[in-house]
Amino acid sequence: MRMWKGRVDFMQGNEAVVEGALLAGCDFFAGYPITPASEIVELMALKLPKRGGKFVQMEDEMGSLAAAIGASLVGAKAMTATSGPGFSLMQENLGFAIMCEVPVVIVDVMRGGPSTGQPTLHSQGDVMQARWGHHGDGELIVYAPWSVQECLNLTMEAFRKATKYKTPVILLSDAIIAHMRENVVVPDEEEVELIREEIERSHKPIFGRGTSVHVTGLAHDERGYPSDDPNVYRKLLGRLRSKILDNIDDIIMLKYEKTCEQQDLTIISYGSSARAAKEAYIKLKEEGIRVGFIRLITLWPFPEDLLRNVINSDKVMVVEYNQGQIYHFVKAALRDVSDIILVSKIGGEPFTPSELKIVAKKIIKGDGGCEVIL
Repeated sequence: MRMWKGRVDFMQGNEAVVEGALLAGCDFFAGYPITPASEIVELMALKLPKRGGKFVQMEDEMGSLAAAIGASLVGAKAMTATSGPGFSLMQENLGFAIMCEVPVVIVDVMRGGPSTGQPTLHSQGDVMQARWGHHGDGELIVYAPWSVQECLNLTMEAFRKATKYKTPVILLSDAIIAHMRENVVVPDEEEVELIREEIERSHKPIFGRGTSVHVTGLAHDERGYPSDDPNVYRKLLGRLRSKILDNIDDIIMLKYEKTCEQQDLTIISYGSSARAAKEAYIKLKEEGIRVGFIRLITLWPFPEDLLRNVINSDKVMVVEYNQGQIYHFVKAALRDVSDIILVSKIGGEPFTPSELKIVAKKIIKGDGGCEVIL
């Protein structure tokens, strides 16, 4: 049963996540209410049973991801959603899903932290937690939407990639994107059907349906049975790593705009902070300043080779709502660029295009230092 078709006016970001999941064929959701992700839980409770799916409110976020993993193993297209503190609780099970190659979608609607922090205000403070929060080595896929439309589209893409690469996929939204309302175009029936067919073809073997399956979080061989053999362990982690990194052309997405071949400055941002950064880029371009703009859509795996190939300036300005997380990876990737400046803002106040434009001009003149906190 389709609830939305064509253009939908003033859809909320969290609502778009739910619609994208349902369009992708999500039929199991386990979660626990937490600001600013609660609307996802509430809407799933309302809509999923009407479409023949199963909704379970768990006792906490650890149980939520555990239930989603279990549902995926028995054939469900499973998802959970949370915010920073709940995402921290999920990390052990996130590592388990990576190790056991379980397709599951996790939505983290970021808010100010650490701890309880600022529950109703935005942040981009979970970027490193998304990549390195689980213990041990392990690759995974993380997308960062910057609009309500991308909340829908990237949730669908998260289900595609989770099933294709047998891995958890994380959607990193935040309180701004989650609660804003914008016009959205819902994909047509034919496109939705193609996505669903791809997800169905890619799904794992299912417990109890004719295939012998063994699952363990221990180091294991290709049959799924535990092994202490160092060579078996190295082969396992090598395969878990290569299935992601050998397919970065299929996984990594970014948007790159430039005013000319050689820029005086390139602005790099992602998610909600990229909205003001893009407007600042437009204003600078209108003034005749040679500037480029890169919006990261895939945060992990980090697109370091792609960044190196497109950057053509000696100065880079990294804009994010934290004290510097993606900044460190941009700096490592672009080690031949002379000036890479972090422009950060925390506390729940959004950037304005005008203040970013002023900072950008100072950086071009050489007055930016190495860090600008607004």
